[in-house]
Amino acid sequence: MTYAEFQPAATMATGAAFMRGVVAAFPYRLRVVLADNGVAFTNCASTKWDWMTHPFDRVCREHGVEHRRTRPYHPWTPPHLGGVGQAERMVRTVKEGTVKAFHYETAEALSAHVLAFVAAYNFGRHLKALRWRTPWEAVRDAWARNPAPFKVDPHHLIPGPYT
Repeated sequence: MTYAEFQPAATMATGAAFMRGVVAAFPYRLRVVLADNGVAFTNCASTKWDWMTHPFDRVCREHGVEHRRTRPYHPWTPPHLGGVGQAERMVRTVKEGTVKAFHYETAEALSAHVLAFVAAYNFGRHLKALRWRTPWEAVRDAWARNPAPFKVDPHHLIPGPYT
């Protein structure tokens, strides 16, 4: 499943808020999150904040999620963690379906269209990596096989007329 959220800037507070949104959005318990070494996700070696636990790490710890980082100056995902450039490829897919194809008068229009695109992607895009199922179908099938890793029944996340 894909999750997108608009934040005003990449700060420690917005990184933690993003992680809270991720945890709330997914129906299953997350085990590992892979993030780059940006200020929103980790302390930089050159900052005065090295002594404190980063807010993103605190949110991960609260929810039992292991926070892994990419190697510095290597934005691609290591092959043993699922491929090369997964996050960058998803960003490119969203951009190609939205900002590179349409003009938006306001930031609100852009935000609404990106969120609609992500919903359409999750519920309607058949992916080869998922054996031509949609991300929603893959989650639904995982729930049917073993509901133990789930926090909530994923059927409760189906968008309806009032969402």
